[in-house]
Amino acid sequence: MDKHISAPLDPKVAKELRAGDYVYLSGTIYTARDAAHKRMYEALQNNEKLPMEMENNVIYYMGPSPAREGRPIGSAGPTTASRMDKYAPSLLDLGLKGMIGKGKRLDTVKEAMIRNGAVYFAAVGGAGAIISKSIIASEVIAYDDLGTEAIRKLTVENFPMIVVMDSEGNNLYETAIKQYCN
Repeated sequence: MDKHISAPLDPKVAKELRAGDYVYLSGTIYTARDAAHKRMYEALQNNEKLPMEMENNVIYYMGPSPAREGRPIGSAGPTTASRMDKYAPSLLDLGLKGMIGKGKRLDTVKEAMIRNGAVYFAAVGGAGAIISKSIIASEVIAYDDLGTEAIRKLTVENFPMIVVMDSEGNNLYETAIKQYCN
């Protein structure tokens, strides 16, 4: 079922999404990869403020994406989410409601998602040029020294995704395999 939702995510909407839903997201999301997650984790350990609020926000694990001329961003494909698994539960406990990436997640992330009513979306790997057409603005807001891995604030319109793990712990990667094998 296709759903059109807005970011930041309304907690009620996040809880209504189900693994397998096709979603088109519009609003504000943030990018962060490995190095940015490590810095945010260290900031939390030192009782420092994070560069953006987590409450109801969505983080996109986006690969490096230098802007092309006339565009707010270049190719904007997802990166492997499992590299952020060490840090994700802490951010989910601060109110993060959505994560966008590709690939499986650890049980600790799944448990934190259930505990906090959050969802994990998959963006299609290899479709970064197409996905970038949904990004209408991009601004570096933190860790500029990380270059393409800096934290960016993105404005998106009808950003295409699939709910892979929902707030009840349903996992499309697992259910799709079972369906295929039967």
